[in-house]
Amino acid sequence: WRSAGHIKAARRMRRFFSRSSRAGLQFPVGRVHRLLRRGHYAERVGAGAPVYLAAVLEYLTAEILELAGNAARDNRKTRIVPRHVQLAVRNDEDSLLPGSAVAGHPWLLPSLAGGMDNWPVS
Repeated sequence: WRSAGHIKAARRMRRFFSRSSRAGLQFPVGRVHRLLRRGHYAERVGAGAPVYLAAVLEYLTAEILELAGNAARDNRKTRIVPRHVQLAVRNDEDSLLPGSAVAGHPWLLPSLAGGMDNWPVS
């Protein structure tokens, strides 16, 4: 037999679950929601939009990391470096990111990395 006070206390002591854990995601739904609101993309942001966007971002990240890991393994390396990510995005057969351009910085290009000292300074 419980009084109304015990029931209210039990409700207050419920464990807090984040929206990410409720959706089964690793990416932060709350942060995505905050960025959507502060980004002025629309006047209002629905409750399901940040969950869906976080799920899409998590999926794309997992796919790119898998491809970058394959590129690192192909080069007999155990650590993923930016060059492996660039190779993964450029050589993507599934075309997860169609028409994407990856910046060609000198440290990502092995042929130019050794000759950095000879570059003209502007």
